[in-house]
This record gives sequence, C-alpha cells and structure tokens, in this order.
Amino acid sequence: MQLTVLNPKDPAQAFPSVEKALAEPDGLLAIGGCLSEKRLLNAYRHGIFPWFNAGEPILWWSPNPRTVLFPSNLIISRSLRKTLRQNRFLVTFDRAFGAVIAACAAPRAEEAQGTWITTGINQAYNRLHQAGFAHSVEAWSDGELVGGLYGVALGQVFFGESMFHTRTDASKVAFVVLIENLKDWGYQLVDCQIHSGHLASLGAEEIRRTDFINLLTNFCGLPISQQAWHS
Repeated sequence: MQLTVLNPKDPAQAFPSVEKALAEPDGLLAIGGCLSEKRLLNAYRHGIFPWFNAGEPILWWSPNPRTVLFPSNLIISRSLRKTLRQNRFLVTFDRAFGAVIAACAAPRAEEAQGTWITTGINQAYNRLHQAGFAHSVEAWSDGELVGGLYGVALGQVFFGESMFHTRTDASKVAFVVLIENLKDWGYQLVDCQIHSGHLASLGAEEIRRTDFINLLTNFCGLPISQQAWHS
C-alpha cells in the first residue's frame, strides 16, 4: 500500500482514513506535511500522531491496537502509594513546559540515533502550549525539576507524549497526580499510544483502533472543569 504524501503548504489537507495505515511498521499512515497547530490538532482528533527521527521527513502514525488508560482504572502499587504518602515531590501543572519537553529529549539525545523530539517538534509543541492545547506536569524536589511529562488535551481526552525522570519514581508520581486530577476535571480518556510494561502496571490497556476513534469522536468535543490545569 502506498503512503499518502501530505502537502507542507496545506495544513488543512485531510488525512487518509486510519484504516489505510500499514500493518508493518504498525500504524504508519502518511508522510510529510507540517507541524502547524491546525495540522497537529487535526491529527490528534483523528487518532494520529507524529513520530520521526532527526533528518527524516515527518511520519504520521495510528497504531492498532491503541494503548489507553481510563482514569478510573488507574493502578497504584503499594510501593508507589508509600512514595506518594512521603510527599517527596511537589507536583505542578504548566509551570515549566519548555523545561519538561527539553528534559524529555535530553536522555535520548545522548544515544547514537539521537532524539525523536527534534527542534521542529519542540517548537511546534511549545506553540501548542502557548495556544492552550499542550500541557506539562512537573515533579520538583528542593526546587529542582526531577521528573515530568507533557501531552495534548482536546475536550475530555489527554494525549500523552513523553515523560522523564532524574529521581526514582518522580515521573510515576507526576503521572499518578495527573490522572487523579484528570478524573476531577472531567477527563474520560488518556491516550498512551504504544504498549509498555510500565504503562500496563499503571492500568493502561490495549483497545482496537476503531474503538479508540469512536471514543475520540465522543469525548474530544466535550467541556472540562474550569479548574483544569491550575495548580
């Protein structure tokens, strides 16, 4: 099957149906285009996200199955509950978006293959943050940023992108605090994209892509609490 090539000068160009995504590599749907706000938000609403290495064209993905977390299904292990009770980390929202995305990129930048969080990705998601669509969660210890994550929020869906930590359990604590707040704010779904044992241990599960797209249709246009993303 031939991939759709997107026009970088036409951010409103429609994506192909996600059912046209390749089975191998799983979910590869389109190539090219741009990382404008309009293009990115259109992608997320249709269950599509960008992922590519530096020096490559933009690649757009919609894997099947999709890994998601329903906030009410969050699992907190006994050891993690102990860490939460110890209040070792202060968790905030949207206090240091630029620092979080930079930290998410930094560990990968040391690897031979570089980082998928390229300069273009960094700039694009900072623009989304300034527009109120991308958000960060920060874990602090003695005033130092030691963990966190960022993603995109549309309606009652949060699309997780990446996380980092420099202290044990810092990103897990940030994630748990985020999910507990998402429940309070009226969020119904967290997109985790790809399965991992770490996410599964926190309650994430795999669902069919068609079911995921239906959930986006139901939830992306719904309102959330006015208290969301304030800490």
